[in-house]
Amino acid sequence: MDNRKILTDHVKRMAESLIRMGMTDAVISPGSRSTPLAYALVSTPGITAHLQVDERSAGFFALGLAKASQRPVALLCTSGTAASNFHPAVTEAFYARVPLFVITADRPHELRDVGAPQAIRQPGMFGEHVKYSADLPIPEASAAVDDFLERQIARAAGMALTEPKGPVHLNAPFREPLLIELDHPAPPISFVGRVGGAPAFTEDQKDTVRGLFRSSTRGILIAGELPPGFRKSLVWEFARRMQWPVLCDPLSNLRSEVPEDCTHLCIDSYDALLKHAPFAERMAPDMVLRIGPQPVSKPLTLFLKRVRPVCFAVVDESPLFRDPLGIATHHLQTSPADILSVQTETCQDAGYTADWSKGNEVAARVSETFRSDGVQEGDYVRLLLETLPDGSDLISGSSMPIRDLDTYFRQTGRDIACFSNRGANGIDGVVSTALGIQAARKRPSWLLIGDLSFLHDVNGLIISRMQQTDLTIILSNNDGGGIFSYLPQSTEPAHFEELFGTPTGLSFAPIAELYDIQYSRVSTAEAFQEELAAGKTSPLRIIELISERAYNTAAHRELWTAIGEGLGSHGF
Repeated sequence: MDNRKILTDHVKRMAESLIRMGMTDAVISPGSRSTPLAYALVSTPGITAHLQVDERSAGFFALGLAKASQRPVALLCTSGTAASNFHPAVTEAFYARVPLFVITADRPHELRDVGAPQAIRQPGMFGEHVKYSADLPIPEASAAVDDFLERQIARAAGMALTEPKGPVHLNAPFREPLLIELDHPAPPISFVGRVGGAPAFTEDQKDTVRGLFRSSTRGILIAGELPPGFRKSLVWEFARRMQWPVLCDPLSNLRSEVPEDCTHLCIDSYDALLKHAPFAERMAPDMVLRIGPQPVSKPLTLFLKRVRPVCFAVVDESPLFRDPLGIATHHLQTSPADILSVQTETCQDAGYTADWSKGNEVAARVSETFRSDGVQEGDYVRLLLETLPDGSDLISGSSMPIRDLDTYFRQTGRDIACFSNRGANGIDGVVSTALGIQAARKRPSWLLIGDLSFLHDVNGLIISRMQQTDLTIILSNNDGGGIFSYLPQSTEPAHFEELFGTPTGLSFAPIAELYDIQYSRVSTAEAFQEELAAGKTSPLRIIELISERAYNTAAHRELWTAIGEGLGSHGF
């Protein structure tokens, strides 16, 4: 068998094995050393290839695809620093538990550490930010190598999909020549796949949970980020049965499609409520049940750390349960569905639940009617959320946008799904992630992002030149890092603007022109409302919102004060 035939069989075996493991999408960045596998992926029926020339953006695009689909997505690049540029997305995938399947093409072993061009130490390069890593063999005519290759792909895919889900890395060295026979059929695959799943939740374990529930009179359910497709009805059935208030992080997506008989149990203003000390003092729970990771809200975090509930049960399918507060008393290692389906009588204090509901109504009413003297980011976000059509996806940046989403996203009967990169909470790769989510879900999508985060990932827009998309970018331009105005360093004026404010003075119109994107720039709430009503005329759209950082901070604090006064006037 000649070398070209050997190489063809090797890479087509890889592509077929990926399909067997459930992969339908591959994100490819062009390069020489990855040529044979790139050809195999794009020529294999059943795999949709997405091209992105910037590897850092490609990584986040693949992250968005995998996050939205909950399936592993292959991510391929050439050798050298191209592979290094995957690391930010790999890190986010690791902490967000997203199944990325990273494949880095490499020089053959004899060209490593000898000064060859575009040759770096790639095996194990992602360190502890991947769940599994392997250095594959050079293609050769060997049944043993063929079997090893199939099983390495199966093993890596299994690791990616086993809780906690996460990224895996295969390093694939190739010798020149790198061309393959495109029309040659894929070889037969001997490894069929895996059968089985997570262990069952036993009756004894259910009895333990029943005992926890029956011991509580002041219970709350906290819902952090939940995956697409999660059965929200399970949460509301539990809430009806137990009469527990449900504190819904915006990324839980429990604030949308809320059943009418559960609106009083959907607590969406807890972040503002817990800023009011008298309310927080009054509402200490004796049991907290948390599904998903810890929510975005810092006031909630501080509240829980202060009250330290007698029972704090964290539901997590992984033995590496998430407990950033260090106060969990129980780890319920099973799915949220198993826990929420446990049947038992409730001992909930009706007055406790009523106080949460009443406080939430007060905070929501104040938030909806509050108006500052000038325009501020919150006005824009409130208008956006009021306008979003049913069946939309909203992707949020990880800094001020997600906090404004937490503040202004009121419960609704509309189907609006929210996403954000909260694994490592970085501001990089957000544009690419949004484009990946939209590509996976095929729904009209909206990205709420700050100016610095947008600048971090302008290259993500490149993929819009290679495939269709439907994304409106709401670009909040306050000329710098707005989040720092709420942090302690803002009280020290020396060097604040230089180190943290970091104003750029940029307008984003030229970027829109470069990519032929529909663009508008507004500086009033009324103008923003008009732009939203005007609608899209191109697949991509940017609405640049102008605001001023210091005023944004002052207006947010005025709102929190107004909510506190409203709570006080109602006895809290």
